[in-house]
Amino acid sequence: MFNDLTNLGYGLVVFAIIIGVGSIVLYNFAGATGCKDANYPTWNATDNLCTHTNGSTTAAGGASYDNTDYLLGQLGQSGLAGWTPAIIAISVGILFLGAFMIRGGSNKSKGRY
Repeated sequence: MFNDLTNLGYGLVVFAIIIGVGSIVLYNFAGATGCKDANYPTWNATDNLCTHTNGSTTAAGGASYDNTDYLLGQLGQSGLAGWTPAIIAISVGILFLGAFMIRGGSNKSKGRY
């Protein structure tokens, strides 16, 4: 059973890394696609705004930015990452139920109750 828990732990770590890397990539991609205006060409990741050469800022926009921002939200806390506690609880519960069922089934087959 501990091998199963170890494998579950590795799977959850990989799951978290995929969410983290995916969030970083989508966040930077959203900024790169949302600041294509000639007046505001660069993305300021600190403020989440497009920056003008004179220092003024404006919000990013456009269909590509909106779509990428939506995907980022679905990957983050309001989406896939929000299911992580439920996945952990269900997985551990199934492991324990499986361990008790296997142990109970082996005793009955040997004639011991």
